[in-house]
Amino acid sequence: MTHAPEHAPRMAQAALRDRLAPLIPFALVPLLVVAGLIAIPSTSSWLTLTVSGLAMGMMIFIMASGMTLVFGLMDVINFGHGVFISVGAFIGITVLLMLGHMTQAPSLLLNLTAMLVAVIAAMLATGALGWAFERVIVKPVYGAHLKQILVTMGGLIVVEQLIIVLWGPEEIFLTRPEALKGAVTFWGAAVEKYRLVAVGLGLVLFLAMRHVLRHTKVGLIVRAGVENGEMVEALGYRLRLVFVGVFIAGSALAGLGGVLWGLYQEVITAHMGQQIMVLIFIVVIIGGLGSVEGCFIGALLVGLMQNYVAFLEPKLALISNIGLMVAILMWRPQGMIPVVKAK
Repeated sequence: MTHAPEHAPRMAQAALRDRLAPLIPFALVPLLVVAGLIAIPSTSSWLTLTVSGLAMGMMIFIMASGMTLVFGLMDVINFGHGVFISVGAFIGITVLLMLGHMTQAPSLLLNLTAMLVAVIAAMLATGALGWAFERVIVKPVYGAHLKQILVTMGGLIVVEQLIIVLWGPEEIFLTRPEALKGAVTFWGAAVEKYRLVAVGLGLVLFLAMRHVLRHTKVGLIVRAGVENGEMVEALGYRLRLVFVGVFIAGSALAGLGGVLWGLYQEVITAHMGQQIMVLIFIVVIIGGLGSVEGCFIGALLVGLMQNYVAFLEPKLALISNIGLMVAILMWRPQGMIPVVKAK
């Protein structure tokens, strides 16, 4: 009993660490932004790069969020996720080209309406493709990770070749809607209008997804299924239907991300989804498999890191995010905000 006062400060420090530890991942994005401000000599360049990094991160989040939920809920490693990005881009851009009279008009309302039509078409197409992909390719290999990698990669290659058959092997160059071209000036920095739209749209989607997962019955079932699927089924819920619904929703989000990414790059190819999958996997891994919040933070870190390093040292840009992933996994092997599975 006489040693209790000596141990009290240590116990208090340990309790404080336990309370603060879950909050540390949320501080990483502001810390990286501050580090970029210190490292980049020009404030205007820093602001331009920051907005660009946030826009890139938001688009990666949209594409990666469905994949992290699919893995967390269904335990499926879907290497074919990138094909939904490519298909969404081609469907959406084709619709935008058909609506050229709207995208070339100087009216923001007409431009956004055309984009909305293109996005809806892309999401419907990739959602339907996701349903077929799950039925034909994924369903037979549930529980077998090696087979999942092989068959989903095979599915990606097949659909990519179908894209080439339908749209041709050449790159398709495009221009953004008229009202979204150019830039606006903040504090001496030129910030592209489209990137601001991407930041806003990504933030709205994140908040909407977070609301659905935390404050609706469907979201509760999804989160419970990620943590303890057997218990959810024991309560009488048809988790299998939830599986399919999440897969379709994830595929539709990838299609949406494909349209945004295509307009961001101003060029689309049949292999664009496969190329962006490296960043998507990094985001899903460092965020914590099955965690939407972790995916969001990871995507912003990846986008900012890519832009800052590319400006400061272009030769290191290709490996900067690999280094980020290694550093985070050495700190938290399960990712920044891991989903705790019931044993």
